[in-house]
Amino acid sequence: MSTERTLILLKPDAVQRSLRGEILRRIEAKGYGIVALAQRTATAEELSSHYAEHEGKPFYQPLVDYMGSAPLVAIVAEGEKVIEGFRSLAGATNPTSAAPGTIRGDLGREWDLPVIQNLVHGSDSPESAAREIAIWFPEVG
Repeated sequence: MSTERTLILLKPDAVQRSLRGEILRRIEAKGYGIVALAQRTATAEELSSHYAEHEGKPFYQPLVDYMGSAPLVAIVAEGEKVIEGFRSLAGATNPTSAAPGTIRGDLGREWDLPVIQNLVHGSDSPESAAREIAIWFPEVG
């Protein structure tokens, strides 16, 4: 097996609800290493690059607006099968249907908003991870 990297974003709802420590604890408890970590408010350029494949979809602008509305935490995590493993740890996109034991299942809330506030993002493939890491942490490459 080879070690891989993924981008994880703790979204504004996770930061606003002071869940950074709990989510990081779960990532590290799973055995993944933290290569880079930064809390900041995302720029319009970062968000338009990150969500480029969704441009033109009805949820695109509300998502970009939400993600830029408050600080988030960007993380590069590393480990064996970290992409698949973190996505499993995160749980289903909708917190209401996410399984207990997952980040979204245990900690997520469903809001009747233009965008589901589901605490975290994780890259969905090695190609996405490389593209996303380059956006958020160009120095890590």
